[in-house]
Amino acid sequence: MKTEQNIKIQLNQTFPLTIKRLGINGEGVGYFKKQVVFVPGALPGEEVVVEATKINPKFAEAKIKKIRINSPHRVQPLCPVYDVCGGCQLQHLLYEQQLKEKRDIVVQSLERHTKLAIDKLDVRETIGMQDPWGYRNKSSFQVGQKDGKVLAGLYGLNSHQLIDIDQCAVQHSQTNEATTKVKKILEELKIPIYNEKTRKGIIRTIVTRVGVQTGELQVVLITSQKELPKKDLIIAEIQKRLPNIKSIVQNVNGQKTSLIFGDETTALAGSEFIQETLGDLQFELSARTFFQLNSIQTVNLYNEVKKAAALTGKEKVVDAYCGVGTIGLWLADQAAEIRGMDIIPESIEDAKKNAKRHGFTNTKYVPGKAEEVLPKWVKKGWQPDVVVVDPPRTGLDSQLIQTILQVKPQKLIYVSCNPSTLAKDLQTLSAKYEVKYIQPVDMFPQTAHVEAVAKIVLR
Repeated sequence: MKTEQNIKIQLNQTFPLTIKRLGINGEGVGYFKKQVVFVPGALPGEEVVVEATKINPKFAEAKIKKIRINSPHRVQPLCPVYDVCGGCQLQHLLYEQQLKEKRDIVVQSLERHTKLAIDKLDVRETIGMQDPWGYRNKSSFQVGQKDGKVLAGLYGLNSHQLIDIDQCAVQHSQTNEATTKVKKILEELKIPIYNEKTRKGIIRTIVTRVGVQTGELQVVLITSQKELPKKDLIIAEIQKRLPNIKSIVQNVNGQKTSLIFGDETTALAGSEFIQETLGDLQFELSARTFFQLNSIQTVNLYNEVKKAAALTGKEKVVDAYCGVGTIGLWLADQAAEIRGMDIIPESIEDAKKNAKRHGFTNTKYVPGKAEEVLPKWVKKGWQPDVVVVDPPRTGLDSQLIQTILQVKPQKLIYVSCNPSTLAKDLQTLSAKYEVKYIQPVDMFPQTAHVEAVAKIVLR
């Protein structure tokens, strides 16, 4: 009789594999002697020869040595550094097929984490983009130096090698242009570039953001100290080479950290913020404001929320995790009242300003955790009809789920950026709620990410 040991995959072992599906991170998934193998860059239906690169008790990771049978949906990636950068996982997959696989990732998560009858669930076709390139309105590129040349880009996959990125295929052309020109200015003026190992040098990161609808541009220089040599020259050159620049900002981060922003932000020239338009709403984006990275798809995402909420003008709506108020304001013209909360006080201040600027008087925003604020409102006799949640990747706080199950709003609209945590939360909510449908939305073409809007109603 064979023992378990015989069939375990060994490190560097080479073996054939048939790829069955895409995993949640966009890698191909196959089975070798009943063991799960994850293969980055492999596509469903492909027959590949792979080499094991990492062995875990429950699965193995492997790299492609040879593709014996190609997927009919395999395409040539657009980007020259695609395989080393790690920013996009699916450029080698035809876009129409990316949308199908993303829906499948949502279905797989439901199968894995829920006891719901999946075949009876209405999981809709993924809403994609007409042009799935150049959509990111913001870039944060680390700065480095090699042989006197200034580089700006991302650290390579699982490495500390800085990949210089000149034309990122998923970045908006204006952010690409801004980064390239700022890089050149720093090089010409010989501004000291920060070195992570020695912790010497000044410029750490170049952040650029564009208002896609307004064309307004912002450049943020993240520095290791407040003193910036040749500051006036840098400003003058940026203004000269980027005529539509609206805001030049400095942020100081002297900490040894992988976080991009420090606590101190100063406008060097122009305004502190740029304007962006979503539908009929205008937003002021300061350097540190969180804002959806894909302005075009955000409108589609929020319209799906509106459709799912199906408001009549009488409803009291809670916008949990409200940020600067975007989703709530999208619904405000059809609701009796919108109340939002967020743990970041600055976001709440922005949400109040945004509501005021658009003339909404039926909104209320408070700082705090939804699971603490909501019960207080209910105790005072304010019962919500609809709760909209747009949580971080970790999903809903377990206390908030318990609060929702106690407060029992008629409708819950769940905006998710992580299918696994969405599925786990739906399973817990299924005690009292029924999933009407799930609508996947592709906010990040060429990557494995998928967002979804779930409409959930009280049984």
